[in-house]
Amino acid sequence: MFVVAFMDSSFLTLPEINDFLIVTSSAAHPAAAPIYVILTTLGSVAGCSVLWWLGRRGGEPLLVKQFGAERLRTTRDAFKKSEILALALPALLPPPMPFKVFVVAAGVFGLPYGRFATTLLIARGLRYGFWSAMGVRYGAGAVQVLRRIDAWFDERLTLLLLILAGAALVAALVLLFARRRDRLGSRAG
Repeated sequence: MFVVAFMDSSFLTLPEINDFLIVTSSAAHPAAAPIYVILTTLGSVAGCSVLWWLGRRGGEPLLVKQFGAERLRTTRDAFKKSEILALALPALLPPPMPFKVFVVAAGVFGLPYGRFATTLLIARGLRYGFWSAMGVRYGAGAVQVLRRIDAWFDERLTLLLLILAGAALVAALVLLFARRRDRLGSRAG
């Protein structure tokens, strides 16, 4: 599971293979479920670390070539507003939510490795822990739940991205007004 998660999070794209492996393995061997979660989480973080490192070593041209300048601008804006949230949300959400662009972007935009790794350990651990618990609790039926959730996200991806962008904008405005209020208060005092 470590190797599959590493490959999926680095050079290959195997959509949801980790989720399905976690669900089916946890359903078949409930006592080993925590081990599956740990191995898959560590494999994913290790694979993402390779992409972060490539981003850190000058991956901006790669991002532009792979994803386009407009998508890179959108990603840069998301990181400026909330770097942890910009990485954690895609790590938690299922495909078709883009993920690797945010991982490489974390390196390109200078997210320190400690924050990067901690964010992914928590977000991926929560995701895989959830699917493991579903596998233990519902067995093979959890795969059907996974498919229904994926279909729901697939049908609403644009709306969800707009909602997330709106929430990020509101958060940025709140912070901006709070800073402005603090500056005006310190000048008056």
